Order: sequence, then structure tokens, then C-alpha cells
Amino acid sequence: MTTEELKRYNRHIILPEIGLEGQLKLKQAKVLVIGAGGLGCPVLQYLTAAGVGTMGIVDDDKVDESNLQRQILYTTNDIGKSKAETADERLKAQNPFCAFNIYKQRLTVVNAIEILSKYDIVVDGSDNFPTRYLVSDACVMLGKPLVFGSVFKFEGQVAVFNFNGSATYRCLYPVPPAADEVPNCSDIGVLGVLPGIVGLLQANEVIKMITGVGEVLSNKLLRFDALSMSFETFSFPLNPENKQVSSFADYDQFCGVGVKEISANELKEKIRLKENIQIIDVRETAEYEVKNIGALSIPLRQLVENLDKIQKDIPVVVHCQGGSRSKKAVALLIEKGFDNVVSLKGGIAEFI
Repeated sequence: MTTEELKRYNRHIILPEIGLEGQLKLKQAKVLVIGAGGLGCPVLQYLTAAGVGTMGIVDDDKVDESNLQRQILYTTNDIGKSKAETADERLKAQNPFCAFNIYKQRLTVVNAIEILSKYDIVVDGSDNFPTRYLVSDACVMLGKPLVFGSVFKFEGQVAVFNFNGSATYRCLYPVPPAADEVPNCSDIGVLGVLPGIVGLLQANEVIKMITGVGEVLSNKLLRFDALSMSFETFSFPLNPENKQVSSFADYDQFCGVGVKEISANELKEKIRLKENIQIIDVRETAEYEVKNIGALSIPLRQLVENLDKIQKDIPVVVHCQGGSRSKKAVALLIEKGFDNVVSLKGGIAEFI
């Protein structure tokens, strides 16, 4: 360790529980962070500051203006840029003694094993259930510990899975919620500081695992409520069957989001040809009033009570802002007997 590194990490090194040995462990560690968004930003920033030697960043997304309310690794000038590339640039400037590998791609059943196998610890900062189950199964197959985090409005959760034989994500959540039960933050909103708090808690678990300090959140779920400033910890058992994972599943289908989609260009062509189709906007009314493409407005939460307004004898295209709510709407409509519905891929953001 260089003189510059000894100075940089002095406040760690003088802690007897960490010391020079613990700091060297951090330098030698390899951590993969999936998602460079609300959770990934603070995880990456604090692990970089702590001196984790090698970090991987998996994210195929670009910086959007709506990200800036909570993803403080980015600035207004970064709008439209690759999150992975921008994070790489900022983090290298933050700590030149850390190395970064960027993966500007979505984690899939095709690339998961190849990517995860190169790292000691995996941190899940994703915002959707298919990815969470995929990451968990991959970690089980590879024997990698997984640090999980999630946020919902004003509440956050943190847990450590598959650590020294501990329980997995499937032990805590054997079955995913229904497609319309748990909206993501683009649908329902999130308190800006919440991902920062949860991400720091995730980074804390990573540092503890690497250095051997403290008690890891293994077989435990930590719940944080930002409104009451309360923390609760719940224990949950290992289901040995969940350690027998040997192959990947169809995660979209498993989570009820494997619905048919239509691209923005395909929809534009149908409109240009004046095809007989029905377009439904499932965003909230306030969103519709700001910007719309003339579709029938039926907010997702009111969909079931307005089924009589949806036609069954012609193709129906459902859209929202980014594509997640429309997928849930289509899955719900299929359950109600509609076989003529598709979701607009990328939502109105892709269309306009």
C-alpha cells in the first residue's frame, strides 16, 4: 500500500477492528454492483471511498432528468449519457486507487454467470423482481454472497443472502407479488433521500463481510421507515430446497411481466396507416394532462372498474411513461380475459 493510500485510509487503519490488514482486504476485494441508480450510486460512492480495489458496474440505462432527485452521482450535464460510463468517470476521479469494470448491458440469463463469476460479493441495486430472482439464483449457483436492497415510497429494506450457507432471496420471497401489487418508483414515487440511506446500509454490509467486522444481516431483513425514523429487524429461516438451484428460469413469466410488446415505430406506423386500434394511457390523470398522445386515459389503479371501456374485437395498445405500468396493465387485462392487448415498449418516453 502506497504512502498516499495510507494517508487516504488513515481513519480506517487506526480503527483496531479494521487496521492495515482490513484495509488490505478491502483493496484486494472485488465487488459487483448491479444497477447504478438510486441504490447503486451511494453503494458505489462509499465503497470507492472505502478503497474496495475492484468494482463492476452493470447498467444499460442512460441518465434521465427524473433520476437527479435521488441519484446524486450525476448532474444536469449528464442527462442522456450512459450511467455506467458516467459513474466510471466520476468514481475514478473520486479514488484513483480503485479499478472499475463497466457493463453497459442488462443482466440476463445469458451473461449472468460470466459476469458474476469474476467477483467476490454481489450487490443488488435493481428495481424489478425478475432481475432480483435472476441475481439470487446466479449467486446460489456460484456460491456468491448477495447484498440486497429495495425502496418503496418511504420504506427501505436490506438483507444479506447466501452468506456462509445462509438463506436466499427465495427463502424470504418464495413467490413474487402480483404484477399490479408493487409499483416501482417511476410509477409511485420515492423519497429522494431514501435510496441514499438504504444504499449506505448495503455498503456497510459489504465492508463488514470483507473485513470480518461486526455481525452481518444474514437470515435477517432490516426494514427502515423514513417517516417514523424506525428500524425493525426480522429473522427468516433457510429453506434448503432453495440451495438446489442449478438452472435459470423464465423470470419475466415467473414474475408476471412476460407480456407482448409493440415498439414505438410499430405503433407510429399503425397510426400512420390509420389502422383500427385502441390506445389506452394508464398513467395518472395529472401525467396525462402534462403530455399525451390522444389515448383513452384510464389510470392503472382504476383499470378493473373500467373494463367495459376496453374493446375486445380490435387490437389494444396500452402505454404509460416508461413501460412498466403498461406491462402490469396488460398482465391484468389478460387475467380478465383480454387476448388482444400489448404494451408499448419504452412507453410515451420512447414514442415522443
